[in-house]
Amino acid sequence: MSVEQSHPRFGQEVGATLRLAAPLAMAQLAQVAMGATDTVLLGSLGRDALAAGGLGANLYFTLMIVVAGGLIAVSILVSHARGSGNEARIAPILRSGFLLALLSALPPMLLLWNAEPLLLAIGEPPVLAGAIAHYDRVLLFAMPASLIMATQRGYLAAMGRPWMVMAVALIAVVINGLLNYGLIHGAWGLPQLGYIGSCTATLITIWAMTAAIGLEMRLTPALRHFRLIGRIDWHILRELATLGWPIAFIMAVEIVLFSLAALLIGRFGATPLAAHQISMSVASVTFMVPLAVSQAVNVRVGFYMGRQSPRAARTAALAAFMLGVGFMGAMAAILIAMPGLIAGVYITAGDTTRAEVIALASRLLTIAAFFQVFDGAQTIAAGALRGLKDTRIPAIAASLGYWGIGFTTAWILGVRMELGAIGIWWGLASGLASVALLLSFRFWRLSARLIAQKGFPAR
Repeated sequence: MSVEQSHPRFGQEVGATLRLAAPLAMAQLAQVAMGATDTVLLGSLGRDALAAGGLGANLYFTLMIVVAGGLIAVSILVSHARGSGNEARIAPILRSGFLLALLSALPPMLLLWNAEPLLLAIGEPPVLAGAIAHYDRVLLFAMPASLIMATQRGYLAAMGRPWMVMAVALIAVVINGLLNYGLIHGAWGLPQLGYIGSCTATLITIWAMTAAIGLEMRLTPALRHFRLIGRIDWHILRELATLGWPIAFIMAVEIVLFSLAALLIGRFGATPLAAHQISMSVASVTFMVPLAVSQAVNVRVGFYMGRQSPRAARTAALAAFMLGVGFMGAMAAILIAMPGLIAGVYITAGDTTRAEVIALASRLLTIAAFFQVFDGAQTIAAGALRGLKDTRIPAIAASLGYWGIGFTTAWILGVRMELGAIGIWWGLASGLASVALLLSFRFWRLSARLIAQKGFPAR
């Protein structure tokens, strides 16, 4: 019996995807918890420290996420190599990935070093711009470690060992919290650095996480023979860059769209902006699960394509769709059932605008119920296509969906028709829906073609 004919059962693939995605989701939620801890502890210093630290961290992590998107190519190539049984290729891929991570760190570090004039150019108050720049001139030195860690994460996921990243991330939440408190307030004999203590703590934590994961990799017997010291294969480095830049482009396109949406909503006043921030916060947390499923399906599809089993790759994608979209459907039901209760968690009881903000946030969360399902579908479809090494066409489709449809609809409904935040959110939902449909159709057609080339019916 051929490998293609012995493709896995759907239930087996659901279980395999869950085992891979669950630790990845936990690791991502741990990162969210680290950010929340920073925000709470910065808030203890007052509004100015919270604004400077919050915006500084947001700028850093936005740039990091975009650049790290290109390093997803490491997990694609490693999973293909494992599927094909070509383990000799794995160590050169990892070495090239680390080199690409270090090279990729240079542009965002340069940008962060020169953040102050850029912030002044877009109209930030001089005092706030200077405070943000000071914060980021410390935090930027975490960029190489963040990108090396992204490479480690992709490699370990492709090797079927995501729990190694999860374990370090969970411990890091505690370490980051203690260091933040100690360096902000000068506790336990540590220097009192104020809001700069927060970025210093994050810098130390990120480097410690990277070192800990590296030590895990070195001490794990099954991984020890993949040597990190050796010749760089420039052909692999070019392949990583070619596969990776469209992924980073998609992330940049999406992030810019959502950032611009926030700016547009800000034109309508503080209440719409507060409601928007609440709704985005909720959506961002629930999105961690389909994002993890997307990372898992990237690996599962890549493994089966390396094994020359496109029917199994399609089975893996369908299992991921069921898990990710099913989860988001459940979250949508919760958002529709209790939007006011959820929004109320974010507003203190004594706030005079509480009722107004909750009323608008409740309407946005109802839209987010639809938004969530499409967001889950598009990220899983993108992950499945990456497993097929298809990244350029999805980048074009994402640009069309997010900007040609999403932004245009948001502008017409929100600004021209003066529906405000409600109109802009329907625009965002339309963009996500169009990208989800385009990428899902692309995967179905491309996988059907690959199955037909193997001589099997594309059921």
